[in-house]
Amino acid sequence: MALFLYYHYFMQIYTELNKNPNLSLALGFFDGVHLGHKSVIENAVDFAKQNNTRSAVITFKDHPCCFLKGISPKYILTRKERQEKFEELGIDFLYELDFESIAGLTAEDYLKRVLVNNFMPSAIFTGWNHNFGYKKSGDTKFLRENSKKFGYEYFELPPQKCEGEIISSTAIRKYLQAGKIEKANQMLGFNFSITGKVVEGNKIGRTIGFKTANIEYPYELINIPYGVYSVITNYGKAISNYGLRPTINGSKPVLEVHILDFDKDIYGKTIKVGFLRMLRPERKFNSLDELKEQIKQDISKI
Repeated sequence: MALFLYYHYFMQIYTELNKNPNLSLALGFFDGVHLGHKSVIENAVDFAKQNNTRSAVITFKDHPCCFLKGISPKYILTRKERQEKFEELGIDFLYELDFESIAGLTAEDYLKRVLVNNFMPSAIFTGWNHNFGYKKSGDTKFLRENSKKFGYEYFELPPQKCEGEIISSTAIRKYLQAGKIEKANQMLGFNFSITGKVVEGNKIGRTIGFKTANIEYPYELINIPYGVYSVITNYGKAISNYGLRPTINGSKPVLEVHILDFDKDIYGKTIKVGFLRMLRPERKFNSLDELKEQIKQDISKI
């Protein structure tokens, strides 16, 4: 009888540089790991497999603008979610570097001292608009021109498009902020999601027949408009409200999720809420009975 052994694949994560030669590298911040990013990463992984080597993403713990502009952007994915996406795509090594430590390097120094000295890459993959080095002195042309000198193959991936529009993190943020969830999801290639632990709420929902699971909206993620959404969770189809809950004079934004045909206690459990589309903006109702009737109408639309 044949014996089959199953191995779980694990991506190794580093926050500092080390010597790890002959890698196929994917370069970029990759916020969102959208379809454009996916193309860069998958090509790096495929090259590694075809050439009997391994692949790595070289990125940063925080977005470069945190250092360059002193502001913290709102992300499309949490850091943990980005890591999970990289692993799903088959990356062997993830390097999440401190941008401040290399911010002053010229493009040539970054290529030599960081990429070549540590990884001696067999290949480098980037998007079409990639830049790096002090004052963005390096770009795709620079990487291509130096490929023979440093012994790597360079691949510039063209822009990916969705209905004629170039897919980018900027475009996805724009659509999410406008409540155009379906368009954002098309560009991402998956549903924009919020994951968190179910916390105690004021339990008003159950008094009107709509028990909700409440989670805190992650601070680091981009804010979608206050409103009612058709969503999918790891417990089934649901409807959610994100906002201040003006009907009950709420003061803190909360994500409330009513899971259809579900009545289990999941306090303290982790719930993943994938947004499908926005049904309507949040608004104040004159009574809980009026709110109850509106919720019924909302559910009929999902």
